[in-house]
Amino acid sequence: MILKINGNVKPYYIQTLSMIFFPGVKFPEDEEETPDTLKATLDMTESEDEVTAEVTISQGEKSCTAHESVKKGAHDDEKTRKIAAGSAFMKAGVMFTGFTPPWGILTGVRPAKVASELIENGRTPEEAAEEIERDYFVSPVKAKLAADVSVAEKKLITDSVRKECSVYIGIPFCPTRCAYCSFVSYTSPGLLKLIPDYLTALERDIDGVFDIIRSLGMKVRSVYIGGGTPTILDASQLDFLLSCVNKNTSGTEEFTLEAGRPDTITADKLKVAYEHGVDRMSVNTQTMNDEVLKKIGRAHDSKMFLHAYEIAKKSGIKNINVDLIAGLPYDTTESFKNSIDRVIELDPENITVHTFSVKKSSEFKAEGMFDPASVTAAESVNYSQTALAKGGYLPYYMYRQKNTVGNLENVGYSKPGHEGLYNVYMMEEVHSIFASGASSVTKLVSLPDENGNVRIERFFRPKYPYEYLKDCAEEDYKLGELKKAAQEFFER
Repeated sequence: MILKINGNVKPYYIQTLSMIFFPGVKFPEDEEETPDTLKATLDMTESEDEVTAEVTISQGEKSCTAHESVKKGAHDDEKTRKIAAGSAFMKAGVMFTGFTPPWGILTGVRPAKVASELIENGRTPEEAAEEIERDYFVSPVKAKLAADVSVAEKKLITDSVRKECSVYIGIPFCPTRCAYCSFVSYTSPGLLKLIPDYLTALERDIDGVFDIIRSLGMKVRSVYIGGGTPTILDASQLDFLLSCVNKNTSGTEEFTLEAGRPDTITADKLKVAYEHGVDRMSVNTQTMNDEVLKKIGRAHDSKMFLHAYEIAKKSGIKNINVDLIAGLPYDTTESFKNSIDRVIELDPENITVHTFSVKKSSEFKAEGMFDPASVTAAESVNYSQTALAKGGYLPYYMYRQKNTVGNLENVGYSKPGHEGLYNVYMMEEVHSIFASGASSVTKLVSLPDENGNVRIERFFRPKYPYEYLKDCAEEDYKLGELKKAAQEFFER
């Protein structure tokens, strides 16, 4: 796509607006213009009183133009320009595609953050929702969702939580690769043979990370073991891994094992998890439609999921989460409704509703299976919101991704008092997350300044297991650098 911007607005913002209507579009600097090239032109003018934007979107003989003028004074100049440009782009995009995005021109991963800022500045949740709806052209349902999530998060984010930290531990191996996935996870027998060496290296890594945390005088609030699929480990390997955590910390508020794949869940593994203090886990079916499960590359069917869920409920682990994905290829609205109804009947403490997002390295991306407007996804998500509310579930965290069908969102719902704490801490950048394992990212987060802003620095571990093993084999495999950087970060 060719973008031509004439005005004082950041190009990245206009690119994100473009991707709302044209998911997956790229913006090569050297793209040659042809009669079929998709183009968008933004022209902005300013006076003392207002900002005016004109946007034209064209391709071939089709062209749509829209204007918007915004008075100055209600916001700072930069936000006024963004609202003017976004409003004009929204109008032109709707005319050109026929698609009205439910989140309007609200970009970014964390919609609830906008609501939180408004509430902190004195608005009621209802007023915050109205302002989001007005300024960002967000649908009333989504604006209310943002405000509801903000209110739920505020109850979980205390001053003491901000002074603490969490730990993430990555197990980047899976039994099979899902067709919609682009996570760094490994399924071939050759790479799975790396697991014993990986765990040995991971023990050293975990010990080093907890040493850094102790040197900073921090308390660990939550531990999250993710993947990949952590329960690809056998019971003895899982015992080894969880023992590595237990020897370094105790009494955390939450200890999560993202089991995920029902075909990897056994009673002996969950017995080990429970004995080591795991109190939250996921059993993720994604859909209860067996035909869809086959086509998306899952190795389980609905009967296997129900068996795994029963094992989880009997394990003693008190918080069980189930993931579903709305808008999956081959799925239908009625099929998804059946899935959400059957999962609600199981009465798990948490249900997370994701919306299908095509990752650039997934099989579905290569096959071009992407419907940006996805009526199925929109109807499925709307139904889930109503059904979960009736079932006693409340939304407590939310995030959005690029290239999500229907421009929709991912929402975590829980029974009151059973919220997944790590999800909130990580997504809302509440406090530092120290990470161990291949492809993991440590994120240092400062306390908020007088304006509520935080400083953030990220430290990346090697992406692939064999690179990670090589890194860990060196005498000083970055942990010394991380410790020094963390101490300097928190001394500022």
